[in-house]
Amino acid sequence: MEAIDYIVAQIDGDYAHLQRVDQPDGERKLVARALLPEDIAEGCRLHYEMFEYSLV
Repeated sequence: MEAIDYIVAQIDGDYAHLQRVDQPDGERKLVARALLPEDIAEGCRLHYEMFEYSLV
């Protein structure tokens, strides 16, 4: 499985809008906050690998 880095572009209630670091003009990914680390904030960088998100 491919490892991907994201930036938390926006937090909207129970969801976060993630932007791929390598595709800044690409479409954002909407992810439930329950799947993300508790300490996220807008502007944080996340690493996704093996179906798991972690703070970088």
